[in-house]
Amino acid sequence: MDHVVYLDHKANELEKLLKGQKTMVIRGAAGRKMPYGRVETNDTLYFIENDGSGVIKARGNVVGVQNSDKMTKEASTALVDAHQDKLSMSKAQYERWAGKRFLVLIEVNQIAVLAPFKLDRHEYGNMDDWLPVGSIDLVRGSL
Repeated sequence: MDHVVYLDHKANELEKLLKGQKTMVIRGAAGRKMPYGRVETNDTLYFIENDGSGVIKARGNVVGVQNSDKMTKEASTALVDAHQDKLSMSKAQYERWAGKRFLVLIEVNQIAVLAPFKLDRHEYGNMDDWLPVGSIDLVRGSL
């Protein structure tokens, strides 16, 4: 399964992934929200920055996924703290994710820069920061 993943432009997430300073992506919510339970080892993530460009610039392979059970704020914060070396989060990101009841930690490798291409969003009226797309070819637009 291919997924389009929005990365935090202000926190330089894409740059950190490309440099190997970051090897894990996090998502979380009060409930079981996307991508909870939808990401598996060997899936491919296509990275796009939340800078309004709509351009997919890189990809990576999923090598591990951890979907948490419902957690207390303290347990959630402890889980984030335990993986901060792989998450390499900014203070703002930490404040956003630590403490969420449900967390998804996705470990990635083989991060590679791609020839940039536009995300064709016509099928996705409600844009979230994680889109399971089946095959990237279904949403590949041109620049």
